[in-house]
Parts: sequence; structure tokens; C-alpha cells
Amino acid sequence: MGEGHVQCHAKGSWNNMKFCSHDGGLLVPDKSGKKKLVCINCGKSFPMAKEKVVLKENVKLKEKVEVVDSDIEVNPKVDIECPKCGHGKAYYWSLQTRAADEGETRFYKCAKCGHRWRDYT
Repeated sequence: MGEGHVQCHAKGSWNNMKFCSHDGGLLVPDKSGKKKLVCINCGKSFPMAKEKVVLKENVKLKEKVEVVDSDIEVNPKVDIECPKCGHGKAYYWSLQTRAADEGETRFYKCAKCGHRWRDYT
């Protein structure tokens, strides 16, 4: 989540952040485009003088996820013969590829050669 920051430019100098005199909430530019500032807490509005308002958001980037081994299989393994190499084990997963009233499609990947095939049962 970013942190809001308002800077107001008046007469050649930068004043950081304007706050609501009612509840102390941060004042941001009105979304309607009118020249007023609105409190993010109570919604009270204040007229803008001859100020230039700049709203900046500092976004913290998430740490990168490092992939250690992309060949790790997380799908369950079943006893089924590969049509390409004849190996007796394959990984499988299911998806609903047709209409909801029809059966799901089961996909297989040979544990030995990596060949992929499907079964529409």
C-alpha cells in the first residue's frame, strides 16, 4: 500500500502537507475538479487559495520471488501408460474445458519423457 503525500506550491515555495482543521486528516484535491481540498477522514472541504497541489504516492515494491527449480512437479502422479514411450507413470491435472454439464478434461504428462496428452472422460 502506498503512502499519500501532498505538497502545496504557493508564491515560489513548497509547503508540505495540508491537514483538516476539524479532525487533522490529510487534505487532498477534490475529485470533481473543483478548486478545493477535501479531508480524507471527514470529507469536509476547504477552498484552495492560489496554490498548486501535487499529490504523490510512494509505492513500495514487493520483493522478487526467486524460483529455485522450475522442473518441480506439484501435480499428483498416477499409474497410466505413456502413449509415446510406454512408461507407466504420469502426472495429471483436470480442467473444465467443455460445457458445465459435460465431464472435465484430464491432462497427463509422462514422468519420464514429458509427453503430454489428454483424456475426455
